[in-house]
Amino acid sequence: MNIQHRIDEVRKSFHDDINNCELTPQKLEELRIKYLGKKGFIQSLFKLIPELDIPERKEFGRSLNSLKNEIIEKIEFLNRKVKKKVSSEEYFDHTLPGISYGPGRLHPVSLTMREIILIFQEIGFGIEFGPEVESDFYNFEALNFPEDHPARDMQDTFYINDKILLRTHTSPIQIRVMQSKKPPIRILAPGRVFRNESINARSYCVFHQIEGLCIDKNISFAELKGVLGYFAKRYFGKDVELRFRPSFFPFTEPSAEVDISCFICGGKGCKVCKETGWLEILGCGMVDPNVLKMVNIDPEKYSGYAFGMGLERIAMLKYGIDDIRLFYENDIRFSEQFY
Repeated sequence: MNIQHRIDEVRKSFHDDINNCELTPQKLEELRIKYLGKKGFIQSLFKLIPELDIPERKEFGRSLNSLKNEIIEKIEFLNRKVKKKVSSEEYFDHTLPGISYGPGRLHPVSLTMREIILIFQEIGFGIEFGPEVESDFYNFEALNFPEDHPARDMQDTFYINDKILLRTHTSPIQIRVMQSKKPPIRILAPGRVFRNESINARSYCVFHQIEGLCIDKNISFAELKGVLGYFAKRYFGKDVELRFRPSFFPFTEPSAEVDISCFICGGKGCKVCKETGWLEILGCGMVDPNVLKMVNIDPEKYSGYAFGMGLERIAMLKYGIDDIRLFYENDIRFSEQFY
């Protein structure tokens, strides 16, 4: 018996069937049964083994197993290929129109920053930026923070080493500007800041500030009140009233916290203003003479004021957002509400 001839015939028959038919899952299953089933060609060849002489059985079995594995691998390969094609044709319709994308939207913090900057630019403020990784000198020492001030504590500040840290406010930008430019100075310093605080609905370890600085001759607290009054009425509405409360900041003297009458309840008292009728929006004050000395500006000749506010807080008040964490969850459903 010419055993190799019988095996070659089955191999040729299999390849002819593969090449001369439309390959579908159903057709491949038919071919599998035809060649590998209980009554298939491969099984019929195995039944011939007992008829062979003992020396021929080993060679025949080896060649037959090789053909069987060849057919199995080929059918499995074609099955994967056909299923992938069917899946592509089933779920992708080339006649459908393309996916349309809506216009991009600004994050509410970015919106708030832009609106505030535009208001202050109307009255002559320029914009300055600075590094987020700062030295202890610019972040604390030049701003009149004594070495034992609580803000220097590791609980509040992210330190990289003893002298390098992530800035806790944008005030270092003011120091850099006063070092590099001569008065008159009138700038805004917006940016991201970092504080080692617990994360909850009202506080986050990363947030944004925008600070203002004005240095010139004969600058008074009255001018500061006028500037902040202009901003509050332009941003929150012409009917809001301002209230200045004495406070303390190392880099300003005198210092004040600024409240506006609640624009939601009209000052009558509501949940947002905690029934007080007032909303705190920023801190401010006259630049401390010690700060001016640190940047080689003569405090006998020049004076100035500074103010600062948290952009997330302003955005939360204006848009009625009750959880600061929403700003950082990257949920497009949240940002799509602001346009």
